[in-house]
Amino acid sequence: MRLASVSVDLDEIPNYFEIHGLAVPEGPAASLVYDVALGRLRALADAGGFPLTLFAIGSDLAREEASRGLREARAAGHEIANHSLDHRYDLVRLGRAEITKQVEEGARAIERAVGERPVGFRAPGYTITDEVFDVLRELDVTYDASVFPCPAYFAAKAAAIGAIAARGRKSRSIVDTPRVLLAPTQPYRIGKPYWRRGAGLLEIPVQVTRGLRLPFIGTTVTLAGPSRARWLAKACIGDPLVNLELHGIDVLDAADGLEALRPHQHDVRVLQTQKVEALLAATSELRRAGYTFVTMREAAVAMAHAGA
Repeated sequence: MRLASVSVDLDEIPNYFEIHGLAVPEGPAASLVYDVALGRLRALADAGGFPLTLFAIGSDLAREEASRGLREARAAGHEIANHSLDHRYDLVRLGRAEITKQVEEGARAIERAVGERPVGFRAPGYTITDEVFDVLRELDVTYDASVFPCPAYFAAKAAAIGAIAARGRKSRSIVDTPRVLLAPTQPYRIGKPYWRRGAGLLEIPVQVTRGLRLPFIGTTVTLAGPSRARWLAKACIGDPLVNLELHGIDVLDAADGLEALRPHQHDVRVLQTQKVEALLAATSELRRAGYTFVTMREAAVAMAHAGA
């Protein structure tokens, strides 16, 4: 079995300003992901011939334009999944009642918008705990896609948060436990602690390459350019499921209204046309290797049947 999925976290632009400890923008720049990126993502999917799994933040759907865009995406065959109500980077520190609210109300907002309750969840910032998994189980979530066992990403995130603090700003992002690096890199049933195998919820980890466990995500692919994007994809070949995780910002650039982020975030300096070229290069490499593209819901069903 060789399956591939492309998932997208629809984090709106204010989330990136919060990461860097910057004042949140207002006006058109605050809604670029739904107003601009979502259409480009659907065009990307059409060009590559693959479905998307879109992880939506419930509070963003208070805007009718965002709800309508999500409904249209679902009608076109894309899966809609839950990325929490408010994308609180500190979700794991909020206490059981608030964690439950963030997951449940996020799911309800999506259901109101598209007419179907989501079955998948991804935690903000990929940060999760056993307590969050307990909530997901209680709410009958089918699969989670938060665990990111990537040493390079873990080190880069910790360094970035430290550098932001050194400049006198406070990032909203938080660092996960380093024990996440002990987790399996392919779909597995979680145990307790969650980085061990068990008989719990199905986890679909964020993709890393075989061997070096480099991050195979939108940021690295779009910064790599087409030739190195193909290399990253080749380095994943052999896994039964390759899960390329993107963000809406991966099809935006500074010219879209992100000049204020340009000094802080390297990926917005890359032209969005070049980003799309790199993403298509990576996905075409997987298709050439015999991978069939499916939604993450479909991948979860296949992995469960295969005994993951």
